[in-house]
Amino acid sequence: MSEPTIRPATRDDIAHLVAWNATMAWETEAKRLDPEVLARGVAGVFDEPRRGFYLVAERDGTAVGGLLVTYEWSDWRCGDFWWIQSVYVEPTARRGGVFRALHEAVVQRARDAGAVGVRLYVETENHRAQATYEAWACSAAITSCTSRCCADPANPVIDTVAGARWRAMLLFCIC
Repeated sequence: MSEPTIRPATRDDIAHLVAWNATMAWETEAKRLDPEVLARGVAGVFDEPRRGFYLVAERDGTAVGGLLVTYEWSDWRCGDFWWIQSVYVEPTARRGGVFRALHEAVVQRARDAGAVGVRLYVETENHRAQATYEAWACSAAITSCTSRCCADPANPVIDTVAGARWRAMLLFCIC
């Protein structure tokens, strides 16, 4: 199996992105999304680049996954956190390095752009995703951080509210 390649998404990818988002919503929350609203929402990122950007993972020329990055200004850090959202990897490509490659691409772009960190929310019942993110964060993403501003590298969860459906995780920090 070849290594995935990562590229910026284009409008030609909208159909994949819409399908992946719809599938991800169903898999993680048993929620059916309105396809027309979803298509407009995905297109809205391309219409207004200030909203963020999508990356697509390909293996042997076939799109196998993607994610959305959005921005959040931090007045405390005088910089942007990048939030990873709408992560989806085709079932046949899971556990094959696709998320790792996507995450590495986001972190490199974040560093190049001067972002202060990369974060994501993960649904509390999505244990497979949590394990993937925690293993990746603990092994590579934040272990170089020496500042107290970040989560403990052994525990990348930065915010869990009792009873909440989501956990925030820090996957990369520039201090």
